Amino acid sequence: MALPSVKNLEDCADYSQVVEPYLPQFFELPAKIIDAVSSSDSIVELYKNTNPLVSGLSFSIFLGVIFLVLSEFNRNYSQVDRMWSLLPTIYNAHFAVWSHLNDLPSQRVDLILFWSVIWSARLTYNYTRKGGYNIGSEDYRWEIIRNRTHPALFFLLNVTFISFIQSILLFLLAAPTYTIMIASTFEQEITAADIGFAVAELGLILSEWYSDQQQWDYQAAKKQYQQTAKIPRGCGFAQEDLDRGFITSGLWAYCRHPNFAAEQTIWIILYQWSCYASKALYSWAGLGPLFLVMVFQGSTWLTESISSGKYPEYEFYKRQISAFVPSLTPYKSPVATPQVIRTSDLAKKPKTKQK
Repeated sequence: MALPSVKNLEDCADYSQVVEPYLPQFFELPAKIIDAVSSSDSIVELYKNTNPLVSGLSFSIFLGVIFLVLSEFNRNYSQVDRMWSLLPTIYNAHFAVWSHLNDLPSQRVDLILFWSVIWSARLTYNYTRKGGYNIGSEDYRWEIIRNRTHPALFFLLNVTFISFIQSILLFLLAAPTYTIMIASTFEQEITAADIGFAVAELGLILSEWYSDQQQWDYQAAKKQYQQTAKIPRGCGFAQEDLDRGFITSGLWAYCRHPNFAAEQTIWIILYQWSCYASKALYSWAGLGPLFLVMVFQGSTWLTESISSGKYPEYEFYKRQISAFVPSLTPYKSPVATPQVIRTSDLAKKPKTKQK
């Protein structure tokens, strides 16, 4: 049976019942795919009869191979970056399609897919306008890491983290949907709590849009200011804001990375949603959000080390404003202390010259 038969809601989050029994399918799947392709067997039937967690994980590993080959061939290591905004929604769609094909209750999974599509559309739009899909475009941080790392070690990093671990991570972000799909066999209808979780997700997506738009407006104004030496009319920024080099207004006045904070919270909430649906305090489905938080810790550290080297005020900004947890008070720029010149000091200057 492709989906576990559990006795109660709590079992829906039990790793030993809903994951472990299906791991052998992972090793059997390649041979089954070859047999289905070479014979008259239906790929759709194989898809329906394979546990959706196993087929999703297998696909993420297959993509890891593709990412590795493309990155080494093109010497461009942003292959996963180009799919970051799409893959979690593709996996959520996978769970929804699998539910429909097997005539399972799918209303709750469809609700997850609804906000997930909006999340993908917003993030893909933002990545596109920044040139992420342009030919040759690559995250500048990979070049910095590549220049600081021995080629053999960087290749090892690509084989492990860049191509495979990130690909699997994007699947694990959607893994809580699997738990909710199983729990839906007990509670089939959308509940008020489900609506509440979905509204929270949409609110976080809205905050991401707002913070990314503020960053976009600031960078556009700064670029024009650097080219013309004039403050763009109606940009909403003062000269000192543009001279600073980084944004400290709007949501950025209360949090150094409001978009990153919202992004992590989105997937943490999906995990909490799965815990609520299965009446579990915690479960294995939290691995995805946990790894995501760890990735953001590393990438934020690298990004901020670069910013601190470029902008003198950034260290002061870091001391005053938290990276992810919003502050209660907005950021205030340091006030330059005027130099006090005493009369006695002026009287000493001529004497110094006479010597």
